[in-house]
Amino acid sequence: MPDVTDEAIERIGNSLRDVNRPLKDRFRALFTLRNLSTDKCIDEIIKSFGDSSALLKHELAYCLGQMRNLKAVSFLWTVLENDKEETIVRHEAGEALGAIGATSALPLLRKYSQHHIPEIAETCQLAVERINWLEKQNEEGANQFKSVDPAPPIKTDCSVEELSQTLLNEKLSLFERYRAMFTLRDRGSEEDILALCKGLKCASALFRHEIAFVLGQVAHPASTDALRISLENTQEQPMVRHECAEALGAIATDECFKILEKHVGDDERVVRESCDVALDMCEYENSDQFQYADGLTK
Repeated sequence: MPDVTDEAIERIGNSLRDVNRPLKDRFRALFTLRNLSTDKCIDEIIKSFGDSSALLKHELAYCLGQMRNLKAVSFLWTVLENDKEETIVRHEAGEALGAIGATSALPLLRKYSQHHIPEIAETCQLAVERINWLEKQNEEGANQFKSVDPAPPIKTDCSVEELSQTLLNEKLSLFERYRAMFTLRDRGSEEDILALCKGLKCASALFRHEIAFVLGQVAHPASTDALRISLENTQEQPMVRHECAEALGAIATDECFKILEKHVGDDERVVRESCDVALDMCEYENSDQFQYADGLTK
């Protein structure tokens, strides 16, 4: 990545904050800042949290976590604590603290592990377990998707059936189940993907939304029908439906395009905005241009 001046980074930040630009263009500006990953980029992302879009704000928090810069910790702390902020944004702030792996955030994460909103509590439980796991490891292995995940995969020769049993066992901790999830994702066969799809019917909305996210990372057409069913279910949590929309955008078949077009006017803002971004992803995946902003949104 070539050196970029602070002035150029500030211009990208201004594009990110320009409410007159299409959301898809603002997302590209965000991904550019994430990929440049300097302290100045952190500042520009933080300055963008005044937006009215929960989808954009949650993506800002996600990117701060993926950048793994300790400079973002104190700000993410305030987002998690802000009870006027949308749950989807607070959840992403908690997950980002876990991704960064700062032990200084453990007291706050433990406190919010008991929060009355399940998605916040479960996110913080995962973040605590991830940081504790990191403390015991010499290093964290990279994955083919270049993402910092809420839990590491299991180094195992377990069968799909065994991993599926762990994935769907709601008596186990989410951390254990997430580890099975990321193992299935990394293996990525059609059988593994179909096992993951079963997780879209589990009790935890947080779990279902992460299932949809990893299905988008793999982008296997075998998951299209399961993602469509969840997206079309207006009784499903918006945070799950939005991930299903973006996963369909990553798969980017003609069928996915048609599904997404049906929901660009959805009653839920986070869903219709996700469909708009996902349709843009479809167009990029089917063009001769670079891969969409070097990554899937969350």
